[in-house]
Amino acid sequence: MRDSNADGNFPGWTGWRQRCLRSGLLLLACIAAIPLIHAHGAASPASRVSQHVPPAKPLAIQVNDDRMTLAITQVPQVYLYGAIDADAPERFEALVRSGKIPRGSDIYLNSPSGDLRAGLALGRLFRAGSMVTHLGTPRRSLHAGYASKTAFCVDACTYAYFGGLYRWAPTGFDRIGLSPRSAMDPKPGDTGQAHPSSDDVAAYLKEMDIDLAEFTPTLTSSHDTVVWLTADQMMSTGLANNGSLPLTATYTPSPTAPSLVINQVDRHGEHRITLQCNVAGVTLSAYDFVGATRAREIVSRGTRSYFEINQQETLTQQHDGASVADDSVMISRPYQPTQLERLLFAHSVGAWVGGRSNAFRYGFAFRLYPVRKTLEQYYQACWRVKPWPVP
Repeated sequence: MRDSNADGNFPGWTGWRQRCLRSGLLLLACIAAIPLIHAHGAASPASRVSQHVPPAKPLAIQVNDDRMTLAITQVPQVYLYGAIDADAPERFEALVRSGKIPRGSDIYLNSPSGDLRAGLALGRLFRAGSMVTHLGTPRRSLHAGYASKTAFCVDACTYAYFGGLYRWAPTGFDRIGLSPRSAMDPKPGDTGQAHPSSDDVAAYLKEMDIDLAEFTPTLTSSHDTVVWLTADQMMSTGLANNGSLPLTATYTPSPTAPSLVINQVDRHGEHRITLQCNVAGVTLSAYDFVGATRAREIVSRGTRSYFEINQQETLTQQHDGASVADDSVMISRPYQPTQLERLLFAHSVGAWVGGRSNAFRYGFAFRLYPVRKTLEQYYQACWRVKPWPVP
């Protein structure tokens, strides 16, 4: 039989009860912190989430440019965290001028509040330096205390994020949003502080090629403190682009040889597919602008080259199917005119150089739906030049 203590409980019972109480309180705290999603209709254009945003200290800048970081990303990872204060753009610009933050750097933002004018100024600095914006929290040292790994980006921070040439949508529990007041009527909370007008904000958004029109009804009617934007919404409306500028298609009419150029620029360079129709047939070419040195390396290592239509390999050629054209890898093939519909109405088209094993494959792919209208026009133009027989 076990010994009992004075109040009739077994030894350790009091400590166990205290641990249970602490665990229960912790559980309640976690439950209280879970975001509450308000149901305002299934087709809501923005995610309305009532979520606590922690207070922030003045903006700090952490530049990670160690050897390992540069070996993986080729550019520094720069973390901006805390409230965006009026002097933040000046501090950031000084680091740019010093070379500490070079062009194309990755900028990670975590700022739940701040000066809107300073946010616009930071955004312009990001765009001038062709920088890439993400959400993220800074690295912590092994001896640092606990800090949340969830990044919040609101108002001034969100407008700064829009300045990134390439903008990665939030992942995990990171949150980005706008308060209806800041988006629709950006008046200063502190009357002694200079603040941009709604016209200033509109001009900035136009300069950054950002359109918030789809979210205007939600921002106008919302009673929430912050309207949070989901990754899917940001990608579908162009607020985020995940490293690629919009696909473009240019159709040049001609009575004998209409041409089409499909082009996309991303962090890693420029990619292009061209089509040339004439009375003899169709020529399909792909160009991957990677620089002359890199292009020679890819061609020398490649053992075959091919196109892809809807991720299905086609027009495969061994060895000499790819060549170096100035600063690009070029793949060119005659294309069957009777298969033109399959090509121009595909979901995706790509061009690749492969090696002896699957470990080496270099190229690109386009999703064609953004330029579908231009492709349809080109298809009709080709058939006017030469109505090739249907197989």
